[in-house]
Amino acid sequence: MNGSDAQSARGRVFLVVVDETEEMRAALHYACTRARRTGGRVALLRVVEPLEFQHFATIGNLMQAEARQDAEELLSRVAAQVNAVSGQLPVLYVREGDPRDELLRLIAEEPSISILVLAADTGPGGPGPLVSALTGRAAGRLRIPLTIVPGGLSDAEIDAIA
Repeated sequence: MNGSDAQSARGRVFLVVVDETEEMRAALHYACTRARRTGGRVALLRVVEPLEFQHFATIGNLMQAEARQDAEELLSRVAAQVNAVSGQLPVLYVREGDPRDELLRLIAEEPSISILVLAADTGPGGPGPLVSALTGRAAGRLRIPLTIVPGGLSDAEIDAIA
């Protein structure tokens, strides 16, 4: 990487969608490793999906508040991992709504985000709903590159390619 390439890499923000899937670990490790090697930073997005239970507004509001608190706690745990691997605390985003729509909205609203990193599920169900959506009809709505990491890669394999 020459001097101008190194300068353009600085400031890159690698966005990872945080969920509780096994393959998210691969996307996270890749993003952290790339950020550390390029002087970039990691951003984490957790989307809380709306609850279907709306019979009693008070109970629905309480359940939504608990879901948001769970999301914040998950992001806090993942942020500690990001700091350990990349050497920096990540930027954190919590959104409520449809994961695909909120992801696209965040990317459109936040010019600092440079690269979206997702991991593909290796199971028989396909690569996962976000990977499927963002490599299909929604692909044209992205203003940034999408990196898809095979979800079954080990940390050592990711280190070799990041």
